[in-house]
Amino acid sequence: MSMQVERSEVLVAAVEQEMSALFRRSRSASLRLARRVHPDMDAAGYALISQIEPAAGAGVRASDVAQMLGLDKSTVSRGITQLENLGLIERVGDPDDGRARLLRLTAVGAERYEAMRTQRQTEFRAILDRWNPTDLADLGRLLARLNEDLG
Repeated sequence: MSMQVERSEVLVAAVEQEMSALFRRSRSASLRLARRVHPDMDAAGYALISQIEPAAGAGVRASDVAQMLGLDKSTVSRGITQLENLGLIERVGDPDDGRARLLRLTAVGAERYEAMRTQRQTEFRAILDRWNPTDLADLGRLLARLNEDLG
């Protein structure tokens, strides 16, 4: 095995290890963030609500949420039921299709989600403010490349 191949394997292993650590921290952070929105919300609920929120007042179809998250409809349906029972989201009629229902944050859900998101952004900025602009630009560029390759 050539020296370059060995070095490449070591580098890939190091990246894999760091990505695994990042994913573990991300799951833990998602649960903490979910609990800030509602004490009974789980990490899956946080993923769902974060996909419903961007639709703002218009709402979003459950099937679109499932597709965005790469989950099956039954998994999303269970999560949606939990969020509904917690009073964080509601189903409303689709103005473009009278038979369809859209998901939308309730006033309480929007308020709690926005408060959590503001706090999360403040904490994230406090960490990244210690980074120099070149490193931040590199991180953003490389993460975008990784996400594109993973997609």
